[in-house]
Amino acid sequence: MTSLPNNLPSYVSFGLALLVGYGAFALAHGADPILPTPSAVPAVLLLGGLLTAVTITGVVAARAQRGARGRDAVIGKMLAASWLVGFGALFLIITALSTALQEQLVHTLLWPTGSGLVIGLLYLAGGVAHRDLLQYGLGAWLAVTSSAALFLQGANVYWALALAGGGAYLVAAALEQRRHTGAAAV
Repeated sequence: MTSLPNNLPSYVSFGLALLVGYGAFALAHGADPILPTPSAVPAVLLLGGLLTAVTITGVVAARAQRGARGRDAVIGKMLAASWLVGFGALFLIITALSTALQEQLVHTLLWPTGSGLVIGLLYLAGGVAHRDLLQYGLGAWLAVTSSAALFLQGANVYWALALAGGGAYLVAAALEQRRHTGAAAV
């Protein structure tokens, strides 16, 4: 890969989506929530934020792929397909577990934490493919913190995903901005 794509828009949009979406889930969680809201509000905030972030990321990825040839083009297409494979596999695992255990809590716990794990693993692969230490580090952080969030109880799961996940994206955005500003100055 000749130059790293600018992931700043993607990092900012995902950071805000997680911070606002999971933050809303944390504030509205439980029998005595900090901020009582209709149950659909946190879901709409999270899903709306994620759809926006996915759209922004798709545009960034498409621009980065423009003009890519040979090995670089193949790597880009394989990484893009890996997102479908990863989330397809996660869907199968969660569906099978919730059916076998006859427990809705499986969905509640595994969709947010499992998604963080899948995304983290995909960022690890992207970091390796592009030799991008920032993306690799973000992936490692997301994979570990999302998985570790399963040890938490109640709203704390959502606080961990909002602060450790969303916060990590925003730190990565700041570092990405610095990297590209520094590269432009050279």
